[in-house]
Amino acid sequence: MDNSPNLTPHLVVSNAAAAIDFYKAAFGAVEVARHVVPNTTKIMHASLTINGRPLMLNDDFSAEMKQPPETPEALGGSPVTLHLQVPDADAAWAKAMAAGGEVLHPLANQFWGDRYGVLKDPFGHKWSIGQTISSPTPVETEEKAIKAFAAR
Repeated sequence: MDNSPNLTPHLVVSNAAAAIDFYKAAFGAVEVARHVVPNTTKIMHASLTINGRPLMLNDDFSAEMKQPPETPEALGGSPVTLHLQVPDADAAWAKAMAAGGEVLHPLANQFWGDRYGVLKDPFGHKWSIGQTISSPTPVETEEKAIKAFAAR
């Protein structure tokens, strides 16, 4: 087991089994482990990898803990976005949309040099997909940013 320092996102979802299926279909997730509460269908811990990186998730246990729900659906969304940098943004985007993703910001070429878009998964978590398509200099990026924000 690798004990080197890392940072692993850990999501709370309303239906962990369905979320695992979505992440497999949308992002090519690989299921590493799944631990179910005995005599239930609720997942207390699941470990996946996406693009070779870890992601953990579990069902919401707020009712059992006598606390308010903690899912993005119950909270009206989440300020957190999980980002996937990929070699083919169009293919990754199409796969996520086919699996049930909802467009928040359409996939498009961006001033900073990425093809980039943001979607929401069926459980309320936001995911961005990016592919580097050019490498503007910092000055070019600043100039393009000024134009992009002035157009809004």
